[in-house]
Amino acid sequence: MLALLLALSGFAVVESLNVLNLGVTSAIVYDSRLHRRSPVPGGLSFIAGLFAATAAVGMAVVLGVVFAAEMTDFELTARMRYRGELVVGVVLVCLACFPSAAQGLSPRFAAMRQHAWLLASAGATLGFVQAATDVMYLAALAMLSAHHPRPLFWPLIVVAYCAIELWPPLLVVFLANRRTARARRIEQSLVRVITRYGPVWVRTLCFAAGVALVFDAFVHSDNLW
Repeated sequence: MLALLLALSGFAVVESLNVLNLGVTSAIVYDSRLHRRSPVPGGLSFIAGLFAATAAVGMAVVLGVVFAAEMTDFELTARMRYRGELVVGVVLVCLACFPSAAQGLSPRFAAMRQHAWLLASAGATLGFVQAATDVMYLAALAMLSAHHPRPLFWPLIVVAYCAIELWPPLLVVFLANRRTARARRIEQSLVRVITRYGPVWVRTLCFAAGVALVFDAFVHSDNLW
């Protein structure tokens, strides 16, 4: 159980280096300052939409896997576990070897900036798209679903994962609400560091995690073939 929690925590920390989420939050903060408004309503609405959508996808995936397993009397064998581990490891290594295709964000908040519910809807839409196509998040959910026995508090694990994933945007909104020069410097440094080094860190950690999974699968090669 401890190994599962440590693995999920590591995945969540890596996921938190999401340049897109941080870029949109920074754009909301900048627009709020430009129009002399508090960044809290818009920033928190966007982050709440992201959180709700990501958590909803996580709950649905785990419940779907559990339901399908119970309906089909599916039993996860050691061979299937290590083959899945090998596949996930190879996918992570491949993702790490390809440069990020993310491009600069050109936010258009003309209609959204005055309506928090529109920002929340935008966050939810982005959250659904990211969660449904995020290999690391889906791998974490698969690990949680496959764990036996499944912890009774698994919904709290999903919620905590999503909360850890969104700590940089939350910190940016918190710092933006403080009008001190120190808070402004910390905010700018955080955004600059994650924007510049985040993709590199993510690729490095993905490569390390993928190599570790592949190595563990081959260590247990008796159960692999």
